[in-house]
Amino acid sequence: MFIKVKAFPYSKKQEIIKKSKDSFDIKVKSKPIQGMANKEIIKILAEYFKTSENKIRFIKGWKQRNKIIEIID
Repeated sequence: MFIKVKAFPYSKKQEIIKKSKDSFDIKVKSKPIQGMANKEIIKILAEYFKTSENKIRFIKGWKQRNKIIEIID
């Protein structure tokens, strides 16, 4: 399954907001430095979809705010 994610680093709290069936806004506390925010996004998505962090990978947007992520079943 592929989902679209818009990342919001430097947020005051961690939060995942479902915009549509395959689109999410994710707020993370981490800074977008050395992939820290992306790692936090992976953890949040793993909890939300109740899967392992190993089954989540970035397809596009590692260094951008808008990302496409694959979740392997």
